[in-house]
Amino acid sequence: MDAPDNRSKATTYRLDTVKLIYKPFAVILGLLAGFLSKKLFDQIWGLIDKEEPPKPNTERATWPKVLTAAAVQGVTFRVTRAAVERAGAKGFAGLTGYWPGEKEPEPEAD
Repeated sequence: MDAPDNRSKATTYRLDTVKLIYKPFAVILGLLAGFLSKKLFDQIWGLIDKEEPPKPNTERATWPKVLTAAAVQGVTFRVTRAAVERAGAKGFAGLTGYWPGEKEPEPEAD
């Protein structure tokens, strides 16, 4: 009966170690995603408007323009971040043989 318990502890220890090793990798990926999303947003906004995107507290900016800028920026950031994180996790798993996150999505609560 001790063997299954020992394997369980060893597996848990190994997965905790893999997650710890992945942390600095994830931080670098997060920085990369932020940089890429900023560049991508600037390119996309340039197609929408020739002026800089307005900040929400810019007095003379219209509601549609402020909300459009926020929506485009939000979508750009989230999609870029997801793509970079996914590619990083796949690369990490390819190098180490361990997936750094959840294996399956958590089931929805009723």
